[in-house]
Amino acid sequence: MAARRGDGHRLIRWLWTSRRADAKLARAGLTPLSALWRVGVGVRNAAFDRGWLDVHDLPLPAVAIGNLTVGGSGKTPLAGWVARHYVSRGHKPAILLRGYGRDEVLVHQHNVPEAIVVADQDRVAGAETALGEGADVLVLDDAFQRRDVFRDLNILLVAAETGRAVRHCLPAGPWREPASAAARADILIVTRKRADAATAAEVAREFGRLVSGPVGTVHLGVSRYLGMVSGRETDRAALEGKRVVAASAIADPEAFIAQTKATGAQVQAATWRDHHEFRDEDVAWLARAARKTDFVVLTEKDAVKLRDRWPASIPEPLVAELSVEWEEGESEITARLDGLVTQP
Repeated sequence: MAARRGDGHRLIRWLWTSRRADAKLARAGLTPLSALWRVGVGVRNAAFDRGWLDVHDLPLPAVAIGNLTVGGSGKTPLAGWVARHYVSRGHKPAILLRGYGRDEVLVHQHNVPEAIVVADQDRVAGAETALGEGADVLVLDDAFQRRDVFRDLNILLVAAETGRAVRHCLPAGPWREPASAAARADILIVTRKRADAATAAEVAREFGRLVSGPVGTVHLGVSRYLGMVSGRETDRAALEGKRVVAASAIADPEAFIAQTKATGAQVQAATWRDHHEFRDEDVAWLARAARKTDFVVLTEKDAVKLRDRWPASIPEPLVAELSVEWEEGESEITARLDGLVTQP
């Protein structure tokens, strides 16, 4: 069976990572636009630095989590980890999101049911909603660039895999801001999915020089495979040698595909645009794939959108559940998180 493949992902990967002459030429053509982007970001940051643009206070202690590049650095799992940490300490966290795409909202509700999840473009209004529902600490997902609201801790995520990409700002490269913007961070966390530990350590050294606070590294690996409907666990070894369709609508499908291949499976990739809302024909395509192959494997972000729509007569997909495995810096970073909510 032929697998669907998102041409957009291949084009972006070629543009932002290839060292071939044609990719370099394409980037050169986009360099003027990248320069304009960088100037615009610089003017905006300068306006906040000089107090020309207002920064609004939030009613509760706030931890912001974000990155410098477009997607794929692990913001959702790390925001969930921070929220679960506060739950374990007896707090009632609220996770605030911009509300673009319902997948991240559903993932947080599923993975951290004790947390209050608020999707609102207006983070101040979202914070007031959370306060009214009993929250005592805020976790702002994807908020490194949201300089219009005050945060007590600013956590920057940098994906170790970013080292393969060119250092151009959008659109010639994946950078929302230049690397120097890391100086705004209170904490740096380098995440890795398919990169090795040595690469993560190298990225941590590079960006850690710009950050005054603690530096940590985490591995975002697949901890287990669960039936999307039943929740039954399937041993990782069961995928070895089997025909598997790895289906995703996320920003970094290559990492998910690599993680699936690491099981020893014969993998066919099916990708859609990030935050894609699956249509009936998409569900039908996945159902056919489930009949014709041994397994369909989904990401958590995609499973939450498909769980209630899956045909009962079709073998259920497996959901690759990510875990946050600390390799460096956990104790220092948790101490900073705890200090935020224990201050008089």
